[in-house]
Amino acid sequence: MPEYEIEFEIVEGKGTTITGPPYPDLAKEGLCAWMLGDDEDPMKKVGDTFRHPDDLGKMCPWLVDSLTGFVRALENGATLGWRYKGTPYEKEIDPDGVTTEFVRCPDPTASGIVIKITRTALPE
Repeated sequence: MPEYEIEFEIVEGKGTTITGPPYPDLAKEGLCAWMLGDDEDPMKKVGDTFRHPDDLGKMCPWLVDSLTGFVRALENGATLGWRYKGTPYEKEIDPDGVTTEFVRCPDPTASGIVIKITRTALPE
């Protein structure tokens, strides 16, 4: 069975750096609590990437839970056939190369974010 490298990339979401009061209203401003930064930790932003499984502990638990089923399928060689043609979420599907999936976190407010999962087949 092929081996794969799996990476996550934030493709939609909004963070900010919190420096003290007044604190933002996250839902009202569409800010993801996980993406927030402070003086010690920088905020997360669109384009940031995380490696599976190494960086799972750095990710929001709700988000990881949303990703888990997709990751299990992808790391076992499956592809999910829907492509979302003509949308920002149009996927690549190549079992022997690069396959992508898009997953939205379960936050029902405008604070929710979208992650792109990229599975890359490793040379045998």
